[in-house]
Amino acid sequence: MSAYEDLFRGKKVTLMGLGLLGRGVGDAEFLAQCGAHVVVTDIKTEHELEDSIKRLSMYDMTFHLGGHRMEDFTSADIVIKGAGVPLRSHYIDAAKAAGVPVFMSTALFSQLAMEQGVRIIGVTGTRGKSTTSYLINRSLAHAGEATHYGGNVRGVSTLAMLAKIKRGDFAVLELDSWQLQGFGELHISPQIAVFTNLMPDHLNYYPDMAIYFADKANIFRYQKEGDFLFVGPSVEEQVRQANPPVEPIVPPLPPKEWKIQIRGQHNLENVALSSAALRAAGLSEDEIRTGVETFTGIEGRLQFLREIRSVSIYNDNNATTPEATIAALQALESPITLIIGGSDKGLSLEELVLQIKRSSARVIVLRHSAYSGSERLTKEFAKVHINFDEARDLSSALQAALHSTQHGSILFSPAFASFGMFKNEYDRNDQFVKLVRGL
Repeated sequence: MSAYEDLFRGKKVTLMGLGLLGRGVGDAEFLAQCGAHVVVTDIKTEHELEDSIKRLSMYDMTFHLGGHRMEDFTSADIVIKGAGVPLRSHYIDAAKAAGVPVFMSTALFSQLAMEQGVRIIGVTGTRGKSTTSYLINRSLAHAGEATHYGGNVRGVSTLAMLAKIKRGDFAVLELDSWQLQGFGELHISPQIAVFTNLMPDHLNYYPDMAIYFADKANIFRYQKEGDFLFVGPSVEEQVRQANPPVEPIVPPLPPKEWKIQIRGQHNLENVALSSAALRAAGLSEDEIRTGVETFTGIEGRLQFLREIRSVSIYNDNNATTPEATIAALQALESPITLIIGGSDKGLSLEELVLQIKRSSARVIVLRHSAYSGSERLTKEFAKVHINFDEARDLSSALQAALHSTQHGSILFSPAFASFGMFKNEYDRNDQFVKLVRGL
């Protein structure tokens, strides 16, 4: 029996947070397959989680939905805490007070994987972590290395990757601040760490930027001699002030002769960080260059979808902050028609509004009763006399953009979260892609 099976077999494991993105479902499946007695608890209702529950119907597990029960935490053998659980959850506090070990799934995977001789490459940052981590993983695979991709990845249970890994493999993990809480609790950090940047985000969860950074800093806080830490130029000083155990390195931008297909200055930094991590992993310059030059980007990150009547349509759905939309506007040439709007995170809109004005972009704002971000944005537009149109759904927004754009680009870059009009940001992405491909 493997170490992870021995950890879970016959144990009562409470999984806090099932969710709709597939990661929690995969964790529950894996735990059940290991012989654990799984209790799934979530504040969402059975109706809201219907699709996730259907996938688990073949397993004998207990569901407590629409709220949590204290006894599921104090009487468990292990608690697996989901991302986004409040910083001071009294359920988690009670579990710890009762002596119940509490883990986060990606951190637990990393601890067990490192014990088995797997090298962890972790990537975090407010922006760029998806592109950077995906490029690293793809380049490793292209070079013939055994690699596994997990963390903040749609539909992927990182915990379940324990059944696939072998000594000498790589695991490339995209790590958000919540997942890195778990690394801090276990006092571990990836052997190769990448920190792209730090911008205001999730301030509806974190009291301030210092606490947000503190969670992110777990990516390097427990590194050891011989490990690597690569950082973007904008976050270098803040990382240095945190006294990392290894020297933070800002890698140079890629050579100008490299034929890089992804657009924007921000993506040059992503390529630089990816290349540095790949060198640390042992790839040759030729292998790195091949990986970079054959990379066309990933879904939802300034993704070119198609061209219609001399109009290029880009899907930048994963731009959930003003800074991300600013980067997209700077990467494209005018004229641009921008589809924007969503639910508020309480972030400053001043620079975004100025960039929209500088870009002379036509603007279509998504409006919805839950879209407080859209409401605040239109008030900022009025102050600087930016004209805009409104749309009640994505379909009408896209049609309006096509009608008003004769050449140039249509850019879907929301700048806000998706709650209200969509199940989540992945649902928003899928709907936009489907609409564009169905034109």
